[in-house]
Amino acid sequence: MNLFTKPTQKTDIKRIEQVKTWVYQILNIDSNTAISINTLRCHEPDCPPEETVIAIMTKPLQQYKIHKSASQITEADIEQLLHQ
Repeated sequence: MNLFTKPTQKTDIKRIEQVKTWVYQILNIDSNTAISINTLRCHEPDCPPEETVIAIMTKPLQQYKIHKSASQITEADIEQLLHQ
């Protein structure tokens, strides 16, 4: 059984680019480092309906999860990643 699936509604590419820009700026990531942003849907009890996984392709890999869809992420959400 697959508990995580991609949401059926796609997030606007401009919104994804905005979130990436915040990640680069706020987390002080080198612009040559790739960032992957994926929103997943969870069907497990007590799991948020959607979460966005931000993967920063460094060695070792840095990964953050925000319990919102990418379209709902704010600059403040990215700033909070610094305090995790």
